[in-house]
Amino acid sequence: MQARSALFDLYGDYLRPRGGRAPVAALVRLLAPLGIAPPAVRTAISRMVRQGWLHPMRLVSGPGYLLTPKAARRLDEAAARIYRTSRSGWDGRFDLVLVHGSLGKREAARLAFLGYGALGEHAWVAPRAAEEADAVLTEAGIRYERFSASHAAGSPGAAEVVGRAWDLPGLARSYEDFVSDLRPVVTAVNARSTDEEAYAARFHLVHAWRSFLFRDPQLPASLLPPRWAGAVAAGFFDRHAARLRPAADRYVERCLHPATRSRVGFSEP
Repeated sequence: MQARSALFDLYGDYLRPRGGRAPVAALVRLLAPLGIAPPAVRTAISRMVRQGWLHPMRLVSGPGYLLTPKAARRLDEAAARIYRTSRSGWDGRFDLVLVHGSLGKREAARLAFLGYGALGEHAWVAPRAAEEADAVLTEAGIRYERFSASHAAGSPGAAEVVGRAWDLPGLARSYEDFVSDLRPVVTAVNARSTDEEAYAARFHLVHAWRSFLFRDPQLPASLLPPRWAGAVAAGFFDRHAARLRPAADRYVERCLHPATRSRVGFSEP
């Protein structure tokens, strides 16, 4: 796990709800259970400051870092998708983006994060419009057109569009691998485990789940195969993320406020 990626996870899942700030010493303590050394943490922090994700500030407990508004918006969007708190229905229409020219890898990755799939070199489609797509293309200086599209009578259906834009069989296999890989990690945490062990296991669970933000367009159920592996994986994630949360929160509080005493043993909620 890279330090920069872990910091995004840490701020998004634990520090954003606590004001989006933390002293450097706490950041180091919180990433230590993941095997990330202090020099790597400090290097990643410096990089995130240069990229406009973190802002240095002075806290009572020493130097620290605060999320920038840009970072807070991005993490809030990610959290809504991770925990599926902003699901909406589908009206049968796709958002179609036609670009004049070729997208760079960075722009293509950002569109994929927003839920767009490529129909070809110049056409991208999503089951719902994402306002940020305009900013992605405008900032890159790419000319484009956007349409709201639905199928005409007699034309190939939405399933064909989905099959061209996204590799659903490959995505299903990734979801199955996620469950098989993370099951031993989270089930190893039991009544004899410490809060730190619960925190580390949950961190790995959320980190692995977050990677699907860049791959899963969160298609409506009507466009997905029956017995969709993503739904099974989502149930697995929800169950264990909630089960491990209380102990993980206790560990985070203890790292943020070392003088505060808290229990150290994991227990089922």
